[in-house]
Amino acid sequence: MHLLVDLVISREEYLRWYQGAASAVVATARDGRKVRFPAASLRPYVTHQGIRGTFAIYFDDNHKLLAVKKLQ
Repeated sequence: MHLLVDLVISREEYLRWYQGAASAVVATARDGRKVRFPAASLRPYVTHQGIRGTFAIYFDDNHKLLAVKKLQ
């Protein structure tokens, strides 16, 4: 199962997560559901501008995170 989320996170905001101010990202999926996942799972997608794009958040039947993949 997966949810689609559109993320726009500034470099400064992500840096706060990276430094430990927060450990999770809370986003609203395209279908309206809230999803919470570890900020560290976005690390491969950080650019000088931050994080921007559409992501698929994959999870199992127990709602355990399996993967986060950037779609665009």
